[in-house]
Amino acid sequence: MKIYGVPLSVHTRKVLVAARLKGVPFDLDVVIPVVPDNPPANWRDISPTGLIPAIDDGGFRLADSTAIIHYMERKHPTPALLPADSKELGAAVFLDAWAGSALFRNVVHPIFHNQVVNPNIRKLPADQAAIDAAVNEAAPEAFGYLESRAPEAFLVGGELSIADLAVVSNLIVFHYLGRRIDDRFPKLQTYFRRHLDSPVLGAALADERPYVAQMGLDLSFIG
Repeated sequence: MKIYGVPLSVHTRKVLVAARLKGVPFDLDVVIPVVPDNPPANWRDISPTGLIPAIDDGGFRLADSTAIIHYMERKHPTPALLPADSKELGAAVFLDAWAGSALFRNVVHPIFHNQVVNPNIRKLPADQAAIDAAVNEAAPEAFGYLESRAPEAFLVGGELSIADLAVVSNLIVFHYLGRRIDDRFPKLQTYFRRHLDSPVLGAALADERPYVAQMGLDLSFIG
Protein backbone atom coordinates (compact mmCIF):
# COMPACT_ATOMS: atom_id res chain seq x y z
CA MET A 1 0.00 0.00 0.00
CA LYS A 2 1.23 3.49 -0.85
CA ILE A 3 0.25 6.16 1.66
CA TYR A 4 0.37 9.80 0.56
CA GLY A 5 0.83 12.42 3.24
CA VAL A 6 3.31 13.73 5.78
CA PRO A 7 3.82 11.94 9.11
CA LEU A 8 3.22 14.93 11.38
CA SER A 9 -0.23 15.50 9.84
CA VAL A 10 -3.05 14.71 12.29
CA HIS A 11 -4.95 12.67 9.71
CA THR A 12 -1.99 10.98 8.03
CA ARG A 13 -0.74 9.81 11.42
CA LYS A 14 -4.05 8.03 12.05
CA VAL A 15 -3.54 5.95 8.91
CA LEU A 16 0.15 5.29 9.50
CA VAL A 17 -0.47 4.08 13.06
CA ALA A 18 -3.42 1.93 11.92
CA ALA A 19 -1.23 0.34 9.23
CA ARG A 20 1.52 -0.36 11.77
CA LEU A 21 -0.93 -1.88 14.23
CA LYS A 22 -2.42 -4.15 11.58
CA GLY A 23 0.93 -5.12 10.09
CA VAL A 24 0.06 -3.67 6.69
CA PRO A 25 3.22 -3.10 4.61
CA PHE A 26 3.31 0.42 3.21
CA ASP A 27 5.47 2.95 1.45
CA LEU A 28 5.09 6.60 2.37
CA ASP A 29 5.01 9.12 -0.46
CA VAL A 30 5.51 12.51 1.20
CA VAL A 31 2.90 15.01 0.04
CA ILE A 32 2.53 18.41 1.76
CA PRO A 33 -0.42 20.25 0.19
CA VAL A 34 0.34 23.57 1.92
CA VAL A 35 3.72 23.76 0.17
CA PRO A 36 3.33 25.16 -3.38
CA ASP A 37 4.23 22.70 -6.17
CA ASN A 38 4.80 19.87 -3.68
CA PRO A 39 1.87 17.58 -4.55
CA PRO A 40 2.34 15.43 -7.67
CA ALA A 41 0.83 16.57 -10.96
CA ASN A 42 -1.99 14.00 -10.73
CA TRP A 43 -2.75 14.81 -7.10
CA ARG A 44 -6.44 15.57 -7.67
CA ASP A 45 -6.84 12.16 -9.28
CA ILE A 46 -5.40 10.59 -6.14
CA SER A 47 -7.14 12.88 -3.64
CA PRO A 48 -10.20 14.62 -5.11
CA THR A 49 -10.30 17.05 -2.17
CA GLY A 50 -6.59 17.83 -2.45
CA LEU A 51 -6.18 16.84 1.21
CA ILE A 52 -4.03 14.22 2.91
CA PRO A 53 -3.90 11.34 3.50
CA ALA A 54 -4.70 9.23 0.48
CA ILE A 55 -3.75 5.68 -0.45
CA ASP A 56 -3.14 3.59 -3.53
CA ASP A 57 -3.59 -0.09 -2.73
CA GLY A 58 -2.86 -2.08 -5.85
CA GLY A 59 -4.57 0.52 -8.02
CA PHE A 60 -7.45 1.19 -5.62
CA ARG A 61 -7.30 4.81 -4.58
CA LEU A 62 -9.00 6.27 -1.54
CA ALA A 63 -8.74 9.56 0.33
CA ASP A 64 -9.85 10.59 3.85
CA SER A 65 -8.34 9.03 6.96
CA THR A 66 -11.60 7.65 8.34
CA ALA A 67 -12.57 6.04 5.04
CA ILE A 68 -9.08 4.53 4.75
CA ILE A 69 -9.25 3.04 8.26
CA HIS A 70 -12.67 1.54 7.52
CA TYR A 71 -11.22 0.04 4.33
CA MET A 72 -8.20 -1.39 6.16
CA GLU A 73 -10.48 -2.78 8.87
CA ARG A 74 -12.37 -4.91 6.34
CA LYS A 75 -9.21 -6.06 4.60
CA HIS A 76 -7.12 -6.56 7.75
CA PRO A 77 -9.62 -7.10 10.58
CA THR A 78 -7.16 -7.68 13.41
CA PRO A 79 -6.45 -5.99 15.67
CA ALA A 80 -9.84 -4.36 15.39
CA LEU A 81 -10.03 -0.56 15.47
CA LEU A 82 -13.81 -0.52 15.06
CA PRO A 83 -15.64 -2.09 18.02
CA ALA A 84 -17.92 -5.07 17.39
CA ASP A 85 -20.57 -3.89 19.85
CA SER A 86 -23.07 -1.61 18.11
CA LYS A 87 -23.16 1.02 20.87
CA GLU A 88 -19.40 1.10 21.20
CA LEU A 89 -19.05 1.32 17.42
CA GLY A 90 -21.40 4.30 17.37
CA ALA A 91 -19.45 5.98 20.17
CA ALA A 92 -16.09 5.39 18.47
CA VAL A 93 -17.27 6.69 15.10
CA PHE A 94 -18.79 9.73 16.81
CA LEU A 95 -15.58 10.53 18.68
CA ASP A 96 -13.56 10.20 15.48
CA ALA A 97 -15.84 12.74 13.79
CA TRP A 98 -15.93 14.93 16.92
CA ALA A 99 -12.12 15.02 17.01
CA GLY A 100 -12.09 16.18 13.39
CA SER A 101 -14.26 19.13 14.34
CA ALA A 102 -13.78 20.09 18.00
CA LEU A 103 -10.06 19.29 18.14
CA PHE A 104 -8.74 19.63 14.60
CA ARG A 105 -10.88 22.31 12.98
CA ASN A 106 -11.36 24.43 16.10
CA VAL A 107 -8.00 23.98 17.87
CA VAL A 108 -5.12 22.43 15.94
CA HIS A 109 -5.80 23.84 12.49
CA PRO A 110 -6.06 27.54 13.47
CA ILE A 111 -2.98 27.34 15.68
CA PHE A 112 -0.89 25.42 13.15
CA HIS A 113 -1.81 27.60 10.21
CA ASN A 114 -1.29 30.88 12.03
CA GLN A 115 1.78 29.83 13.98
CA VAL A 116 3.54 27.81 11.27
CA VAL A 117 2.00 27.81 7.78
CA ASN A 118 1.07 31.44 7.25
CA PRO A 119 4.24 33.12 8.58
CA ASN A 120 6.77 30.48 7.45
CA ILE A 121 5.35 29.05 4.22
CA ARG A 122 2.82 31.49 2.81
CA LYS A 123 4.64 34.55 4.16
CA LEU A 124 1.40 35.96 5.51
CA PRO A 125 0.80 37.59 8.89
CA ALA A 126 -0.51 35.37 11.66
CA ASP A 127 -4.01 35.91 12.97
CA GLN A 128 -3.26 36.14 16.68
CA ALA A 129 -6.95 36.42 17.53
CA ALA A 130 -7.56 33.04 15.90
CA ILE A 131 -4.72 31.49 17.91
CA ASP A 132 -6.02 33.02 21.14
CA ALA A 133 -9.55 31.77 20.50
CA ALA A 134 -8.29 28.26 19.82
CA VAL A 135 -6.05 28.15 22.91
CA ASN A 136 -8.27 29.97 25.39
CA GLU A 137 -11.76 28.96 24.27
CA ALA A 138 -11.93 25.97 21.93
CA ALA A 139 -9.20 23.88 23.58
CA PRO A 140 -10.54 24.10 27.16
CA GLU A 141 -14.04 23.30 25.92
CA ALA A 142 -12.84 20.23 24.02
CA PHE A 143 -10.56 19.08 26.83
CA GLY A 144 -13.37 19.51 29.33
CA TYR A 145 -15.56 17.19 27.28
CA LEU A 146 -12.82 14.56 27.10
CA GLU A 147 -12.16 14.91 30.84
CA SER A 148 -15.87 14.31 31.51
CA ARG A 149 -15.57 10.94 29.78
CA ALA A 150 -13.02 9.96 32.46
CA PRO A 151 -10.62 8.39 29.98
CA GLU A 152 -8.30 5.72 31.32
CA ALA A 153 -6.37 3.68 28.78
CA PHE A 154 -9.00 3.97 26.04
CA LEU A 155 -12.02 6.10 25.21
CA VAL A 156 -14.42 3.34 24.14
CA GLY A 157 -14.93 -0.26 25.18
CA GLY A 158 -11.67 -0.89 26.99
CA GLU A 159 -9.68 -1.35 23.77
CA LEU A 160 -7.82 0.85 21.31
CA SER A 161 -10.12 2.18 18.61
CA ILE A 162 -10.36 4.76 15.86
CA ALA A 163 -11.53 7.19 18.57
CA ASP A 164 -8.17 7.00 20.35
CA LEU A 165 -6.23 7.36 17.09
CA ALA A 166 -8.15 10.52 16.23
CA VAL A 167 -7.99 12.17 19.65
CA VAL A 168 -4.37 11.33 20.43
CA SER A 169 -3.20 12.37 16.96
CA ASN A 170 -4.67 15.84 17.49
CA LEU A 171 -3.16 16.11 20.97
CA ILE A 172 0.29 15.28 19.58
CA VAL A 173 0.21 18.18 17.15
CA PHE A 174 -1.18 20.47 19.85
CA HIS A 175 1.95 19.62 21.88
CA TYR A 176 4.25 20.01 18.85
CA LEU A 177 2.97 23.57 18.72
CA GLY A 178 4.29 24.22 22.22
CA ARG A 179 0.92 23.89 23.92
CA ARG A 180 0.05 21.61 26.82
CA ILE A 181 -2.98 20.05 28.49
CA ASP A 182 -3.15 22.01 31.71
CA ASP A 183 -3.81 20.75 35.22
CA ARG A 184 -7.55 21.33 34.99
CA PHE A 185 -7.69 18.08 33.02
CA PRO A 186 -5.65 15.49 34.98
CA LYS A 187 -7.42 12.43 33.56
CA LEU A 188 -6.79 13.62 30.03
CA GLN A 189 -3.12 14.29 30.87
CA THR A 190 -2.73 10.71 32.13
CA TYR A 191 -4.59 9.26 29.16
CA PHE A 192 -2.36 11.14 26.71
CA ARG A 193 0.83 10.07 28.48
CA ARG A 194 -0.20 6.42 28.38
CA HIS A 195 -0.57 6.58 24.62
CA LEU A 196 2.73 8.40 24.16
CA ASP A 197 4.39 5.49 25.95
CA SER A 198 2.91 2.84 23.62
CA PRO A 199 5.46 1.08 21.37
CA VAL A 200 3.57 1.53 18.10
CA LEU A 201 2.97 5.23 18.64
CA GLY A 202 6.56 5.62 19.80
CA ALA A 203 7.79 4.16 16.52
CA ALA A 204 5.54 6.50 14.55
CA LEU A 205 6.77 9.51 16.52
CA ALA A 206 10.37 8.50 15.89
CA ASP A 207 9.68 8.57 12.14
CA GLU A 208 8.21 12.05 12.51
CA ARG A 209 11.20 13.59 14.25
CA PRO A 210 13.03 14.81 11.12
CA TYR A 211 9.91 16.63 9.89
CA VAL A 212 9.17 18.10 13.31
CA ALA A 213 12.75 19.27 13.77
CA GLN A 214 12.87 20.76 10.26
CA MET A 215 9.82 22.86 11.08
CA GLY A 216 11.20 23.95 14.44
CA LEU A 217 8.35 22.42 16.41
CA ASP A 218 8.44 21.38 20.07
CA LEU A 219 9.65 17.85 20.89
CA SER A 220 10.23 18.42 24.60
CA PHE A 221 7.07 16.56 25.69
CA ILE A 222 8.35 13.26 24.27
CA GLY A 223 10.42 11.31 26.75
